[in-house]
Amino acid sequence: MELACLDLEGVLIPEIWIEFANRTGIEELKATTRDIPDYDVLMKQRLRLLADNKLGLPDIQAVIAELSPLPGAAGFLDWLREHFQVVILSDTFYEFALPLMRQLGHPTLLCHRLLTDDKGYVVDYRLRQKDPKRQSVIAFHSLYYRVIAAGDSYNDTTMLGEADAGILFSAPDNVIAEFPQFPAVHTYNDLKQAFADASEREIVV
Repeated sequence: MELACLDLEGVLIPEIWIEFANRTGIEELKATTRDIPDYDVLMKQRLRLLADNKLGLPDIQAVIAELSPLPGAAGFLDWLREHFQVVILSDTFYEFALPLMRQLGHPTLLCHRLLTDDKGYVVDYRLRQKDPKRQSVIAFHSLYYRVIAAGDSYNDTTMLGEADAGILFSAPDNVIAEFPQFPAVHTYNDLKQAFADASEREIVV
């Protein structure tokens, strides 16, 4: 049995922190794992910026409520589900992702949780585990799944490396240059073909 594992932000939905930065004008919030590979360092920076600007979870959720999946994402996901069992492996938070998951038909999502105080300010976060995307692939292998994975950023590369086949989707040039072992595609049609090519089965795109 083959399993498809996808990153979420930048692959199926917009980068939430970038969208929030655009609305608030806080340039430093535009940093993602494409810029700062160490997720703990990145999240501590984000929490500090939220506290400094007195912004809480309701402020972020108000922006998320106006977002939609990336153009073509829902159709791609429907196609992928016809041919694979699909799991979304993300470093986002359930408190962010659920409205967008609804628009994508509630695919299985494994991610993290935010902790807030009684005023809605984000005070901490709980990572599911260290290097969770790679650990998930290891767990799927222990269940005898063959895994094909796709992502767009530094924090996806251990998942791609652990998978039986890894694909970079819409990744920035610096990530593509550093990880030439992974095929890089930029459209959903090409991503369909990359999954079909990586499969051990005959899949017509």
